[in-house]
Amino acid sequence: MATIKQKIVPHLWFDKEAKEAVEFYTSVFENSRIKNTTTLHDTPSGTVDVVTFELFGQEFMAISAGPLFKFNESISFIVKCDTQEEIDFYWQRLASEGGQEVECGWLKDKYGLSWQIVPTVMDEMMQSKDPARLTRITQAFLKMKKFDIAALQRAYDGK
Repeated sequence: MATIKQKIVPHLWFDKEAKEAVEFYTSVFENSRIKNTTTLHDTPSGTVDVVTFELFGQEFMAISAGPLFKFNESISFIVKCDTQEEIDFYWQRLASEGGQEVECGWLKDKYGLSWQIVPTVMDEMMQSKDPARLTRITQAFLKMKKFDIAALQRAYDGK
């Protein structure tokens, strides 16, 4: 039986901390591992580290290739959480050590990468055809930094 290779692999550019960041990310997420690290010498950026890794089985690459590019909010990774405990865990871990809480379930980690820590139930809530429910849920999450599933559910239910 042939193994199907992942066709799209997110690639993250770091100034010099790709290995450190990958070690951090693989410590946060289950089913994660560093697959390979390659150091390239004599490149236009000097010595460059390229790291291939997996988070929840999803392949990523990271590179330490100098300060040419910085992360911004136009790209973020969504972490879907089934419980408040999951939300609290990922929020605390990813925002730690100099990360930044933003709003509406968003945060930046200590490397400047944006994450959205979102309850899976939000998918269903946001697909409601009831405009009143959508307004209530929207007004509730706009006031939050870290999502509170119980508060979102109360807003959705009109309680």
